[in-house]
Amino acid sequence: MPTVELTKDTFEETILGNDTVLVDFWAEWCGPCRAFAPVFEKLSEQHPDIVFAKVDTEAEQELAGYFQIRSIPTLMAFRDSIGVFSQPGALPENALADLIEQINGLDMDEVRKEVADHQHHDHAEKDDADDDHDHETESVQA
Repeated sequence: MPTVELTKDTFEETILGNDTVLVDFWAEWCGPCRAFAPVFEKLSEQHPDIVFAKVDTEAEQELAGYFQIRSIPTLMAFRDSIGVFSQPGALPENALADLIEQINGLDMDEVRKEVADHQHHDHAEKDDADDDHDHETESVQA
């Protein structure tokens, strides 16, 4: 499957509507981004079950800001709508292939448990720090 361009309007539906999504945050002026692009494209053709997506950080500054992208290229991976990997830097082909194997091998029940435990821990710390905590006004941020 060829790579797809993501925008702030298509990002969420792409992540929620697919089992595994790899996202390359890049920019045209970025030499390492241009060097990584053929590797990303090649592996997208070898893994038609995975969405390989690209976010142009110049055109999608709001999206890049939301994910706090400070260095490009940055590769993020989502499985079952959960962010499971985020790292700046262009990966060589063998490292990207290995990452894909690791993502496919994840026990997502265990990952969901870890996420829930982490959220519960963070919530408990917040409750301890603020006894006047109002659950009805709490907003969840991704």
